[in-house]
Amino acid sequence: MRRCLCCQFCAFGRRFKKLNRKKEKQEVKLIPLMVVVLIGAIIWFIPPPEGLQVQAWHLFAIFVATIIGLIIKPIPMGSMAILALTVIMITNTLTLEEALSGFQNSTIWLIVIAFFISRGFIKTGLGTRVAYIFVRLFGKKTLGLSYSLIASDLILSPAMPSNTARAGGILLPIIRSLSETYGSRTGDGTERKIGAFLTTTSFQANMITSAMFLTAMAANPLAAKIAEDITGTTISWVGWMVAAIVPGLISLIVIPFVIYKLYPPEIKETPSATVEAKKKLDEMGPLKREEWFMIGIFLLLIVLWIFGSSFNLDTTVTAFIGLVLLLLTQVLTWSDIKQEQGAWDTLIWFSVLVMMAMFLNSTGMIPWFSQMVQGMIGQTSWIIALVVLAILYFYSHYFFASNTAHVSAMYGAFLSVIVAAGAPPLVSALVLAFFSNLFGCLTNYGSGPAPVFFGAGYVTQEKWWGIGLVISLIHLVIWLLIGGLWWKVLGLW
Repeated sequence: MRRCLCCQFCAFGRRFKKLNRKKEKQEVKLIPLMVVVLIGAIIWFIPPPEGLQVQAWHLFAIFVATIIGLIIKPIPMGSMAILALTVIMITNTLTLEEALSGFQNSTIWLIVIAFFISRGFIKTGLGTRVAYIFVRLFGKKTLGLSYSLIASDLILSPAMPSNTARAGGILLPIIRSLSETYGSRTGDGTERKIGAFLTTTSFQANMITSAMFLTAMAANPLAAKIAEDITGTTISWVGWMVAAIVPGLISLIVIPFVIYKLYPPEIKETPSATVEAKKKLDEMGPLKREEWFMIGIFLLLIVLWIFGSSFNLDTTVTAFIGLVLLLLTQVLTWSDIKQEQGAWDTLIWFSVLVMMAMFLNSTGMIPWFSQMVQGMIGQTSWIIALVVLAILYFYSHYFFASNTAHVSAMYGAFLSVIVAAGAPPLVSALVLAFFSNLFGCLTNYGSGPAPVFFGAGYVTQEKWWGIGLVISLIHLVIWLLIGGLWWKVLGLW
């Protein structure tokens, strides 16, 4: 029996919706992918510049195509890394052993395990409890409330390498809850009551806490590894923390106050926040067994990261110890480990990027670039070269939608030029590494947490960019001037 015309239209509509859903699930965008391949092919077939080996030039072609792929995202980051790895092997640009060498890098495993440890904070609820404790203690005024959220971020950041997880998984739900408690919602003109201020301060502080610890942001170990490969300088967990602690704490104190003056909330007193926090803590009840284990293991990790060298314990070995303890105490299960997609995703793209960065240096690409730019700079003072190139590196982030892509594309090249100008390798590496987090302050797309906070809808893009520009200038003063003096005290230059 033939169906009526209406039924046929309904069936067609269902098929159309099904096709649309299928299309939405597609990970591969063919035209952008073809653009990436075309750019790589064009560079590949251009004769290498004088003084540069063909192998280095071909690896550079694959590297550029990979970075562009990370920016325009024709396929997911992990898929892009696997594609690059495969091209490197089938073109014999590197041997199989060389191409896979990134997967045995200890720094990569440190950050992967740190992802697992951060899962413990979220799963046990300890991260949320810490945030509410600070809110209960210091949340009677709006400015104090912002500092309490920032303190929570700071406490959690050493063991949570995903600043997006800290921002979106712990802080943002609390911010939204507190904002709505005071009648600050999106889309009804009440954003400025308190929600816009808390969103802005928490985001900007997240960029700072990410810069303060080697394990606070996923691309930090990538920068440290590139620095070691290029300059032979090792940046330890303690060394990173000590160098960042003074400018970092000053930034965490100054930035919220500046935002409070530039973008003040309409509500200045928040006594209900402490009441709300107390209510949430009462609902959570006393510390659970898993939370106690999480606290103990977290403190042990911090102690061993600081003093482990005295016992010949590498930072990665310490991370393995923490992971084993979390599994044995059943804070985490093996199922939790298998389901931590961010960690395994990081293992793939991180390993490939580290491998390419390492061989771009050893095959001569980065030294060649450094010598070329050094010839252009001439006899410029290393201090001027460091400041100018660091600022250029900072503001070039307007063109990037990922910290990782920016670090992968430009960190090694800028570092090599600055060091070639006579700047101390360790200070140069640290400045660029810190800026690799701080430059996320500029836009609403430049880092993982940016679209999370911006997507909450409390702040307009115009205001976001305007505040970001002001904050960036403050960062330059604090981290180059005050930070520079602090590093002089430490004897780093």
